[in-house]
Amino acid sequence: MAALTKANCALIMPALDEEPAIGQTLDRVPRDLYREIIVADNGSRDRTADIARARGATVVSEPERGYGAACLRAIAALPQDVEAVVFMDADASDDPAEAALLLEPIYDGRADLVIGSRTSGRAEEGALEPHQVMGNRIATWIIRVFYGHRYTDLGPFRAIRADALRRLGMRDRNYGWTIEMQIKALRHNLRVVEVPVSYRRRVGRSKISGNWRASIAAGVKILWTAVRLMAAR
Repeated sequence: MAALTKANCALIMPALDEEPAIGQTLDRVPRDLYREIIVADNGSRDRTADIARARGATVVSEPERGYGAACLRAIAALPQDVEAVVFMDADASDDPAEAALLLEPIYDGRADLVIGSRTSGRAEEGALEPHQVMGNRIATWIIRVFYGHRYTDLGPFRAIRADALRRLGMRDRNYGWTIEMQIKALRHNLRVVEVPVSYRRRVGRSKISGNWRASIAAGVKILWTAVRLMAAR
């Protein structure tokens, strides 16, 4: 497989009402890692988009609410010759500098997809709610039973070769995005690596983990996505 050109990489950051966090998140992004930084504004009602533009990011708009919908809109805006893509949340929970850890196995030719594992890394106390931890365990256990691969996390901080991303044909438009990518990676025989990453309590209000109704909806969708993809084998 052809070696990649370092820094020919794009960062995709879905964002919904992240005014308190997105500025400090973008300020900590190592600009030398990326050729393009794309913020997918998912219908924010605050100054998220304005702050992102002021920090030099390309902002694309996806009014349909959903994490996957925002990611797909940003993917459509990628330069055609970008060779690697990093996905990261905009809420200051991830350490942007650790993207280098995710990209290293890709640039070294050891991986096509690298997942940042919060559970095997350094998670700040209270950053992962108990229901998030349990949901992760159930979802990764299902993948292990049916695919024989042991993931430790469905963390949103991840890097992937652009050609591998195109092969996956991602479709999910909301909560099933991360597990869809991880299952399809196995079905397409991608080389998958996990690296430990740090994780902090998010800045601002959580749309999912701090909302039990949204958390239940997310959990149901994640498990349903896993079952649907397994049935399509």
